[in-house]
Formats: sequence, structure tokens, C-alpha cells
Amino acid sequence: MTDGPIDLMRLEGDGNSVVLRITGTEGQGSAGSEVLTGAFIVETPFVKGALRIWVFPQDLREWQESLDALDAGRDVAWREFSRGPSMFVERDVEEERARVTVKDTSMSLTSVTVTVPMDDSWFDDAYERLDLIWKTWPSAEA
Repeated sequence: MTDGPIDLMRLEGDGNSVVLRITGTEGQGSAGSEVLTGAFIVETPFVKGALRIWVFPQDLREWQESLDALDAGRDVAWREFSRGPSMFVERDVEEERARVTVKDTSMSLTSVTVTVPMDDSWFDDAYERLDLIWKTWPSAEA
């Protein structure tokens, strides 16, 4: 277990970052599992912002699938058809970079796109972050 927030996603470099920080739990989801609470945090030299999010167990399973797709060199859309924020990652494997777009289609109707490095070592860290979430909140695996 860990005290304090955990970054489920951390895409950063060259002065830009997109982080999904999980801060705790709230109530119960429809299947009786905890709903994780957190925020997307986007920072660049030009813009900074945060957007609250609820993360459901299905979202974590879909993030696992997204990691697998990114690792295979494919682009991903995470939470594209969910209520609340979504994230799109377009990979440029040759340049070891990614364009990351966070969209809020329900409240602010705003999107932000940043470019970050994404090399092979990033994936080990990303899978470890997901495992830490599941170990910290086992009921999120329901």
C-alpha cells in the first residue's frame, strides 16, 4: 500500500507533461467496486490545467489494453465514448514521441494536445504504475 496520490499515467518530457493522478476513492460503482477519483494534469510552457475524473474498473482494464496497443506501435483512444474526459495518444515510433490529446467533451468542451517523448523504457514504468493502482485499491479490479 502507498500513502497519498498515485500517478496512473505519466507522459512527460521536453517541458510538457500529461499526468493522470489518482487521489483516492469515492462510493461504489455499479458493480459494487470502488470508483477511483483523480485528475488529468496538463502542463506546458504555454498552458497549465487540471480536470477532475472518475476512473472505473473497466477504465483500468481498457488502459491495460491501450498500453498493449501503444507498445505494439498503434495509436489509442482511451475513454473515447465515456462520460467525462478522454485521452488520445498518437505514436511516432521512429521519432520516439507521442502526441497526447486530453478532451473534455462534457463540461468545458476543451481539448489540449501536447507532444512528449515515448521510448521503450516508458512502458515498463507505465505497467508498474497500473499494477500499483491494482495493489493499492484491489476492489478496483472487480
